[in-house]
Amino acid sequence: MTGAALLPAVKLSRQADALAAGGDAAGAEPLYAQALAADPTLAGTHNNHGNALRALGRLEEAATAYRAAVAHGLHEGMAHYNLGSVLRQAERREAAEAAFRQALALRPDHAEAWNNCGNLLRDLGRFGGAAVDYRRALALRPDWADAHDNLSAVLYLLHEQGGEEDAATLARLWRRDHPGNPLARHIGAAIAGEEADTRAPDDYVRQTFDLFAEEFDRKLAELDYRAPALLAGLLSDDAPAADLDVLDAGCGTGLCAAALRPYARRLVGVDLSDGMLERARGRGLYDALHEAELVGFLTGHRQAFDLVMAADVFCYFGSLDEALAAARAALRPGGRLAFTVEELDPADGRPHRVATHGRYAHAEAYVRAALAGAGLVLLRCGHDRLRFESGEPVMGLVVLAERPAA
Repeated sequence: MTGAALLPAVKLSRQADALAAGGDAAGAEPLYAQALAADPTLAGTHNNHGNALRALGRLEEAATAYRAAVAHGLHEGMAHYNLGSVLRQAERREAAEAAFRQALALRPDHAEAWNNCGNLLRDLGRFGGAAVDYRRALALRPDWADAHDNLSAVLYLLHEQGGEEDAATLARLWRRDHPGNPLARHIGAAIAGEEADTRAPDDYVRQTFDLFAEEFDRKLAELDYRAPALLAGLLSDDAPAADLDVLDAGCGTGLCAAALRPYARRLVGVDLSDGMLERARGRGLYDALHEAELVGFLTGHRQAFDLVMAADVFCYFGSLDEALAAARAALRPGGRLAFTVEELDPADGRPHRVATHGRYAHAEAYVRAALAGAGLVLLRCGHDRLRFESGEPVMGLVVLAERPAA
């Protein structure tokens, strides 16, 4: 290859790089092809060509380009990592694992490669191996929220599919290595069978729902989530007035807003997760939305509401005493509290317990006693299915209580 021929190839490659950096993969791809026709030895150009082809959905061609990058000497690990990523996307999982392992042999400090190799093993149902790879990613990036979330999910899967002992061991290591991480503290304790906090930590709830916000409504629809509809039915049966000050406590993306709006002269939502609140704003049904911790918000708004609804919110509290006392304080005399909790089998013998998915279930007897202790009068307590999880129904209590008028 002469210097005269090399110059146009490099120039074309740089032009393509500029287009790709601007998000124009369609414009960059033919320039990469022209550059490589002029000089097929440009290993970096093969890699970048693969990136453009992958962005265009041309996965097999992208894999060929990444292999060409390796063949022409690009051995620092990134080309192998890119090859593994596109092969996983193409569902060629065994070949993808081999590429990821080669990438990690060349660059063992690549946290993203450890994480994505964990994702691949999770796809293959090798949950223990996936957990080990996520732990390697977190050793390199201890504060990486996505990797903590991935580890949490795979430990839950490992536990639920018969690997309770291995999941517990890995959960204890997770808690030991990341004592300040909210997922490790809360989910790790549940999976390890260790003593959990009396309520889910605020930073755990915030982190979980910020990560979950974008797909929240779709996921709950897939689970046939019924808590908002069940509470709406409770209200319609009770025929409340249509001029109430209403609080949607733990409002999330606003799934309860449409049911609450007909009863509200003023509808307020409060949630810990800004990601969830952003989607609630998009519904255009609330008069005000607040990012705040629930108990503190309720305590700070004494006798401000005629109705408080909490759909699957108290499942992030073990002890309900503080939350119910705060709800009573926020209600006007004669005001009502409607909520759901997951039901704990009375045979368990405990008032509440945290499950491996991080939510608490409550015994009916305990809920009744906690309401009485908070000075609230129980009006109704129904039993119904809240949703499905892993194909099994999750049963709950659907509760309506009142602050006495006197």
